[in-house]
Amino acid sequence: MQKKYIKRRKPSIQKKIMMLKQKKQPYASHQEPGLKKIVPFRNRKSRYFQNRSPVPWRLTMLSFFGILILFILVVPATVVNLSKDNSETYSQAKENQAAAQDTEQEVVEVGGSPFSVAVMRDKQETVEDVPLEEYVAGVVASEMPTEFELEALKAQAVAARTFTVNLLLHGKDNNPYDLTDTVNHQVYKSPDELKELWKDKYEENMNKINSAVKETKGQIITHNDAPITAAFFSTSNGYTENSEDYWETEVSYLRSVESPWDKEESPKYTSQSMFTLEEVSSALEVELAKDQAVPMEITRTESGRVKNLVIAGKTISGRIVREDLDLLSSDFTVEQKNNHLVFTTEGFGHGIGMSQYGANGMAKEGKTYEDIIHYYYKDVEINSVDETAPTLVSR
Repeated sequence: MQKKYIKRRKPSIQKKIMMLKQKKQPYASHQEPGLKKIVPFRNRKSRYFQNRSPVPWRLTMLSFFGILILFILVVPATVVNLSKDNSETYSQAKENQAAAQDTEQEVVEVGGSPFSVAVMRDKQETVEDVPLEEYVAGVVASEMPTEFELEALKAQAVAARTFTVNLLLHGKDNNPYDLTDTVNHQVYKSPDELKELWKDKYEENMNKINSAVKETKGQIITHNDAPITAAFFSTSNGYTENSEDYWETEVSYLRSVESPWDKEESPKYTSQSMFTLEEVSSALEVELAKDQAVPMEITRTESGRVKNLVIAGKTISGRIVREDLDLLSSDFTVEQKNNHLVFTTEGFGHGIGMSQYGANGMAKEGKTYEDIIHYYYKDVEINSVDETAPTLVSR
C-alpha cells in the first residue's frame, strides 16, 4: 500500500518571530495587558539585599540556647552575691550601731561640784546657774583648742577653776551674777552651744575635756594659801610679761619667763594690720599730717613688748595702742607707707601668766600639768578648793 505523504507548509517569517518571542517570555501570555510585571521582593536588584545572607537556623538555635544557659548560670549567682553583700552591709551597720551605743555609754562625766556659778549669758541676757566643774569644762572647751595635749588641757582646767574661785571670793556683790561668759572674764559655752559648734565631734571632744577636768577635780593654784589671779593668754612673743609692765601692779607670782615653744606651735605668732593716718589719728587722738613722715619713737619692756610709743609728740602706752587699734599683741613695730601705718605684731594676748601654746609645747615634751603650772606661775602651790575656800563650798 503506498503511503501518502502530506506536505506541511513552512511557517511564515512572522510566525517564526512570534514563536521566538514566546520562548524568551514564557509567562508573557498570562500577563494581562496594561499591567507591569511584578518581581518578588527578594529578587529585586538592591545593594542592601544582595549583600545580605540569611542566618542559618542552626546558628539561631545555638545562640538561643547559649543565652538561656547564661541566664540560668549567671542570674542565680548574681542574686546570691547581692544577698551576701546586703547581709554583710546589714551586719556592718549593726556593728557600727553597737559601737556607737558603746561610745555613748562611755561618756566621761566631770562628777559633782561643791557649788554653782551664776553666769551672765551675754547673748541671751539671762543668768544661768552652772555647777562649778561643768562650768570649768565649758571654759576649757571655749578657751583652748581641743586638739591640745591632755596635760595642757589639765593646766587650763586648773587655771580656769582658780580664776573662778578667786573672782567669787573677791568680786563685787552688787551684781546678780558672778561673772560673764565673755573675754571680760572667761569665755564659756554651754553643752548645746558646743554641740552646734562641734557637730559629730562633740562626744569625742567633750570626753577629752571632761577627762582633763575630772582628773584635776577641785584643784586650784594658791599663793600664801589664797587663790591666785590665774591669768592666761594665747601666744607669747618668746617671753611672758611682768604684771606691772602691763597692769601697772606688781604681782610676785606673775613674773616674765622665757616661752620658746610659741613660735613653732602657734599660727598666731605674727600678724600685720594696716591703718590710714586718719584711722590712727582718730583712734589714738593724735594729730597726724598727710604726705609727711610721722615722727615715732618706741621704748620696750623686759619681755620686748612696747612700753611706750611716742608718736607726733604724744606718749601712749603699748597697752593703750594695742587696745585702741585692736592689735593682737603689745609687741609691735610700725612702718609708714605713704599715708598708711603698718603694725607688725608678735604674740597674741596680754602676755601675763600662762601661755596656752607654750603649755602645749611643754606637754609635747612630756611635762605634766603640775610642771606647766609651776613654770608659768612662780612660788605657787596646787591645793583643794574645799580647803582653800570653805565659805564658797558651804554657801
